[in-house]
Amino acid sequence: MFEKIANIFKIPDLRKRVLFTLGMLAVYRLGSHIPTPGINADMLAQFFNQNSGSALGLVDLFSGGNLRKLTVFALGIMPYITASIIFQLLTVIYEPLAKLQKEGELGRRKITQWTRYVTVLLGIVQSFAIALTLTNTSTGQTMVTISRAAFIPLCVITLTAGTAFIMWLGEQITERGIGNGMSLLIFAGIVVGLPKGIENLYEKVRDNAWGALTPIAVAFLIVGMIAVVAFIVFVERSERRIPVQYAKRIVGRKMMGGQSTHLPLKVNSGGVMPVIFASSILSAPLLFSGAHIFGYSLQDSSFFGPILRALAPGEPWYELLQMVAIIFFAYFYISIVFRPDDIADNMRKYGGFIPGIRPGKRTADFINDVLTRITLVGALYLIIITIIPQLLISGIHFNHLWLIGSVFDRLPTWMTNGLGVNFYFGGTSLLIVVGVAMDTVQQIESQLIMRHYDGFTPKSGRIRGRKSW
Repeated sequence: MFEKIANIFKIPDLRKRVLFTLGMLAVYRLGSHIPTPGINADMLAQFFNQNSGSALGLVDLFSGGNLRKLTVFALGIMPYITASIIFQLLTVIYEPLAKLQKEGELGRRKITQWTRYVTVLLGIVQSFAIALTLTNTSTGQTMVTISRAAFIPLCVITLTAGTAFIMWLGEQITERGIGNGMSLLIFAGIVVGLPKGIENLYEKVRDNAWGALTPIAVAFLIVGMIAVVAFIVFVERSERRIPVQYAKRIVGRKMMGGQSTHLPLKVNSGGVMPVIFASSILSAPLLFSGAHIFGYSLQDSSFFGPILRALAPGEPWYELLQMVAIIFFAYFYISIVFRPDDIADNMRKYGGFIPGIRPGKRTADFINDVLTRITLVGALYLIIITIIPQLLISGIHFNHLWLIGSVFDRLPTWMTNGLGVNFYFGGTSLLIVVGVAMDTVQQIESQLIMRHYDGFTPKSGRIRGRKSW
């Protein structure tokens, strides 16, 4: 293993890419220690402890813990993810944008440029909402140490500039480094908190903070987490192989074709993207729920208040909408990544066909049917990985349902209130860490094999990466 790692640094181009990626990640972590001016750190920490179970916890996860400390990178890449979702949806429903995307590299550059503009605009809106929340004086306490008139523009400029800089870092890593830049930034933000998470787990077990959770139960919990990781790796590497036969044909004086191969279709081709998209859509409106405009809060509204409380993490409607959104974005992402018509046309162009299926439209329909079935399996897998940690942490509050909540009072307590186990890695974070690690290792391995070096895995068991955003 050490010899294979050393091979990375024997290749000048690969060595530069790896060192450049590590340098950009170091810059990202450096910015995570620069706080926004005018913040009362103690009051902010108390506020996050009181709202740890809300959507702020998920946003803080994607920002790598920067939102909790309100550093210059507090917004993370959530505005960029939201902007990407908007334009990917528009390319499907808005024909001029779809045509622009089909124009090639020039069209994609224009869409990327517009995505950047929308990212900055979303950064301004979200940072303004955060500034209003932090300067709220209705409770008699404020989380800023300077005047409201000075803090709001300062906060908006600082957080928006931080978001734009993170977007630039991610693009530089993707272009000049190894792996997908945005994925690696989220990965780095999650992994850096692992030692602190392990320390908190140890302290709670030592102080008996969880009561009946004995060291034996913690051991079972760790074994369960390892089993979940193994399950994620298994599904991420699973694929449906469609046999493809190429007919013999004469090109010049040579006989070409005649071999058998297969078309690999991954069970979870979207990776963690459906979960990130769904979480981003559901958490974005809740960022504005705590904002106070002219002393008015949406949470105190007779109309919006119940809706926002029903859409809090752990509530049945939130979990239901999250499941539906995961399934929707799983199919939506596949519709963007895979084009069955193009695959069928390319197969026919080079003399390929699926045994028993006529070339052309029948082949495209067959591939589309297979994709539809396996994508549903992949979406259900993502739902399971997302829901299990939620049950362990805070449960799903079925007893909060209107009118029929009393019917669920007989459910086990662990289903409605959870086990109170705040382990560090939840379902979304596990998916991101494992998926990004597999994808990055796959890219490094492909670079090694291309230069006739041995990869990290045996030839019979190459790690198969996944599509990234």
